[in-house]
Amino acid sequence: MSTLELQRETTEVLRRLVRFNTVNPPGNEREALEYLVDYLHRAGFQTELLGATPERPNLLARLDGVAEGPTLCYLGHVDTVLADPSEWEHDPWSGDLAGGYLWGRGALDMKSQVAAEAAAGVALARSGWRPARGSLLLAFVADEETGGELGAQWLTKNHPNKVRCDMLLNEGGGEVFEYQGLRRYGVCCSEKGIFRFTITTAGVAGHASIPGMGDNALLKLGPIIEALAKRQPRFELTEEPLALLRGLEEDPADPAGALARIRAEAPMLATVIEPMLGVTMAPTMVRASEKINVIPSRAQLKVDCRVPAGFGEDAARAGIDDVLGANGFEIEFTEQVSGNRSPVSSPLMDAIGRWVQANDPGAAVVPLILPGFSDSRWFRDAFPECVAYGFFPQKHQTLLDCVPLVHSANERIDVRDLGFAASCYADLARELLG
Repeated sequence: MSTLELQRETTEVLRRLVRFNTVNPPGNEREALEYLVDYLHRAGFQTELLGATPERPNLLARLDGVAEGPTLCYLGHVDTVLADPSEWEHDPWSGDLAGGYLWGRGALDMKSQVAAEAAAGVALARSGWRPARGSLLLAFVADEETGGELGAQWLTKNHPNKVRCDMLLNEGGGEVFEYQGLRRYGVCCSEKGIFRFTITTAGVAGHASIPGMGDNALLKLGPIIEALAKRQPRFELTEEPLALLRGLEEDPADPAGALARIRAEAPMLATVIEPMLGVTMAPTMVRASEKINVIPSRAQLKVDCRVPAGFGEDAARAGIDDVLGANGFEIEFTEQVSGNRSPVSSPLMDAIGRWVQANDPGAAVVPLILPGFSDSRWFRDAFPECVAYGFFPQKHQTLLDCVPLVHSANERIDVRDLGFAASCYADLARELLG
């Protein structure tokens, strides 16, 4: 099937998927997944719905090879975040085609990738292709947007033998970006950990009508918030950002200088890259007095702290010391989740790199770090030998085009990238599985 034919097929599948309202909560993913079951089963896939509840199942579809070999898994979730139709140019559940784009909630995150993975698999199966070795597994899941408890986390815990895989492609990378004449496609190799903490300041309560009579704990948060606004902690470069900077032909020994040069040429790109270079801290919530006329004796500031994979609480505390120093406040960590990663170098990465070079001459791949998280973490935790990357290649709609649209109004995708991505998934399956 040609790229144009794959584009048409993937576009139709995505339009159908967008029209299923799968906002999570509540999710209601079943109808969307039943549509995919029918689509894949008719092409020759073995299909199965598995779920913790009947209303929110997960779909596994498999093509087995004639000989033993690796399992390549294409992963995707069909639930989405909410959408307010009054904020959109096109109804978020319309799947409208306009201006060369397909519009709707999930058009980028991530029903588009599900559609491309499914269309690629169907095209292969219809053609009579079967893996010469190993298996092609499509895993389309529920509940990613609220953590995966009913989706990938549940599958890897309760049915590990059915989802065990050696190579996995999921969301988190793939959009092209340009820097100093270089075209680069990011491959997400790691996801940062969460080390959220609360800062508490102490004072003396008093009547708010006489400000000088108390010791206002809330005011003591002012310098702390100001310090957090001025800068982030010193960079902690792990293997992934080092390789990223080398891929941009920047000196990894001078990350601050590299970031300054990136910011001078492409400020938004620098905003995206900076969190990949180390610990980040963002103040998000404040709590103080329960009554407007009482000076608070305690005030609390909640901080969302993200830490590179391979680091833990010590790195978070070092970042706090670096930015805030000793300011007479209490620190309590309220949530700790370690990051996760896959090797930067692997046969899967090599295959992706070859495909990019063949389909966009002069371009190359670079590792990326996802500041948030995806379902890849559940597979990396369950199957330590699995190489899991985020890669949904987009040649026409760039990284900087996409970032402002994810979880936002007017989410849309250039339909040419649907065929581009589906071609990638079909080609990689043929190369890696024979």
